[in-house]
Amino acid sequence: MRRKVALRSTLLIAAPLLTAALPALAQEAPGMIISIVGGLAPEDLLNIRATASPGGKVEARLPNGAAVKNYGCKLVNNYPWCKVEDTQDAHITGWAPARYLSPNNPAPAPEDAAAPATEAAAPQEAVAPQPSEAPTPDIAARLGGNKPADPPSAADIGRTAMQDAYGLAFAASAHAESDASAPDAAGDIPCARHIGQPMTRCEISVARKDGDSAVTVTWPDGGTRVINFHGGQPAGSDSPDAFRFTREGTLNMIRVGVSERFEITDALALGE
Repeated sequence: MRRKVALRSTLLIAAPLLTAALPALAQEAPGMIISIVGGLAPEDLLNIRATASPGGKVEARLPNGAAVKNYGCKLVNNYPWCKVEDTQDAHITGWAPARYLSPNNPAPAPEDAAAPATEAAAPQEAVAPQPSEAPTPDIAARLGGNKPADPPSAADIGRTAMQDAYGLAFAASAHAESDASAPDAAGDIPCARHIGQPMTRCEISVARKDGDSAVTVTWPDGGTRVINFHGGQPAGSDSPDAFRFTREGTLNMIRVGVSERFEITDALALGE
């Protein structure tokens, strides 16, 4: 309650200052207005994304009451997104859902600049061929028989034979693993496990069956959480704690209990 009162007092004090500063700020760009972030759940933060998409990279997060420069909005899959910039830090720029910004800006949003060339080249680095392995030394060199006068001992022969056996066993194991059935999808998602913890990335695997799916999230510090999807929406988890979610377009923002948070797109969970 004290936090809510303090936030309300801060907004009341800041409102006249923002109103007074609005004419000067509006001169920076045609159609630019000042919007206030609001409508978030307690302790939640608004994702500022690099692109106008629920799956866009999160550049920053802002709390309720933060003031942003709103340069205009546009519809993406029938959802309005606005180009914004933090009034306190010009380096924080990106896109945010219009429903969390007040007032809304009817001006058309400026176009995004082209993606840097380094980003476009990233996928090529991921599939770059690995250097070929060095040729295996011949049996004489491996047994230490470089000198005809010093033939390999029985111990040397036995040790080399054991190394070859282990190598064959590991190769057979790797081949068996590669032939095993793989999950329907894999990747990583934004996640947080503890109260006040910034969002990080968690590895996931997805198993789908009869239109439903189970998303297994692996925490960076160990342990897993399973999120179940039914009828095209999040339906529950393997935790006894309360389960709830909201949607931004095709992005599902899921909360389990009071601390766990996940962001999972329909495309990743359902394969759509």
